[in-house]
Amino acid sequence: MIDLYTAATPNGWKASIMLEELGVPYAVHPISLSKGEQKAPDYLALNPNGRIPTIVDRDEDDLAVFESGAILVYLAEKFGRLLPTDRAGRSRVMQWLMFQMGGIGPMQGQANVFFRYAPEKIPYAIERYQSETKRLYRVLDTRLADHEYLCDDYSIADIAHWAWVSLHFWAGVDIDDLPHLQRWLAAVRARPAVQRGIVIPHPIDLGGDGEATRKMAQSMLVTATKPAA
Repeated sequence: MIDLYTAATPNGWKASIMLEELGVPYAVHPISLSKGEQKAPDYLALNPNGRIPTIVDRDEDDLAVFESGAILVYLAEKFGRLLPTDRAGRSRVMQWLMFQMGGIGPMQGQANVFFRYAPEKIPYAIERYQSETKRLYRVLDTRLADHEYLCDDYSIADIAHWAWVSLHFWAGVDIDDLPHLQRWLAAVRARPAVQRGIVIPHPIDLGGDGEATRKMAQSMLVTATKPAA
């Protein structure tokens, strides 16, 4: 049994989507970020960085795994799915996974902060992070021009990227000129496991006032569940 400690954020979705794709039993333990539960001592004992998600594998002497990318790799290796076992195939997936972890996640995360939440609007910071996020999106679009998924077969690299890129509008980054990225977003969005995974554990909590959170949840759920084009 896998215990999943999570909240409804892009990094949290990576873990819940993965578990839904695998179809293995798991128990959800919601973490309230607004209440600071990720900083509670008992949670820090599992994840010293005080972030979500974290999993605990009860079948492996209560092994705790934190960092969303590490969780994806751990689950893929444990259950033998969504990560190739040959050296070349595994390397390609790991390269694209690191592209998300080291690039799109941090850049889009900062775009979110300065575009949505910063008490003072700083045009330079907004433009800087939105532009860099868009540049990284263009890299994905180029890759997807001749690949159905990032590494041909659907993999943990697609899960990691989709959880973030599907929220491009929240960062104020449009993708109207990226047709291959749009096609891929729709294809991943159509997967039943993805649609189940993004509503775990509850509608998205992005901070800010309640109205902003409500509108964001409504927008994301509509976007994620509409049929692929």
